[in-house]
Amino acid sequence: MRIEHVAIYVDDLEAARSFFENYFGAQANNLYHNPKKGFKSYFLSFDDGARLEIITKVDISHEKLAQDHLGFIHLAFSVGSKEKVDELTKRLQGDGYPVLSGPRTTGDGYYESCILGVEGNQIEITI
Repeated sequence: MRIEHVAIYVDDLEAARSFFENYFGAQANNLYHNPKKGFKSYFLSFDDGARLEIITKVDISHEKLAQDHLGFIHLAFSVGSKEKVDELTKRLQGDGYPVLSGPRTTGDGYYESCILGVEGNQIEITI
């Protein structure tokens, strides 16, 4: 068994698509639009077969959750090396995305950083 995909709601669908394409090498499918439901989405595919669905709806709630809350917390991307973690973190920070932690080696041995990405989603970058 495997997780087929994960989905997140976003306000600016095109900005979210561009973020994941630009920084994480995602490939978007064609836009799906259901005008009757005010629903639009892309499936973003990554090199290893993982997929992320980004969705927007006309009636989406804009209520923000606390940084530490129950439920899904972050998306983690493995970039292959410490150097790549450092490079991507620096690039994202230079482009205005806040670094929440790292790059660092955690107590359980992971080398990672965590940034606040598009629309406030936490993105973990690891080896």
